[in-house]
Amino acid sequence: MLFNAHSEIGVPKGPLVAIVDDDESIRNTTKDLLESAGFSAAVFASAGDLLKSRRRREVSCLITDMRMPNMTGLELHQHLVASNRAIPTILMTAYPDERSRRQAIKANVVCYLIKPFAADELLACVRRALQSHDVDSE
Repeated sequence: MLFNAHSEIGVPKGPLVAIVDDDESIRNTTKDLLESAGFSAAVFASAGDLLKSRRRREVSCLITDMRMPNMTGLELHQHLVASNRAIPTILMTAYPDERSRRQAIKANVVCYLIKPFAADELLACVRRALQSHDVDSE
């Protein structure tokens, strides 16, 4: 893990990646993977939890499930874009279909992952999302 002088001991340094999924095991497994790769990660059980969070403005990459109650991952991405708070987004789904894939591509999501996926595949998507966030921030 990387640390800076302002880090708390044991807290990974790096861009914050938000994980939004209504499945607790997916949230925790994804968080563990990202932290083991040196990223900071925060988990949210719903889109509404992320939108209400004070940490939302710190988020550099969003990983979200496509199917969730109340607001889907794609709807969350579109809401952030419409409110001028776009975050590079990775959508994941256990129920892929061509229509949702096309909608995701049209909405400029960084990756559309089908569960189960390899850890390396997700990490490559996160790196791509963070690169696009750095370009957009300049």
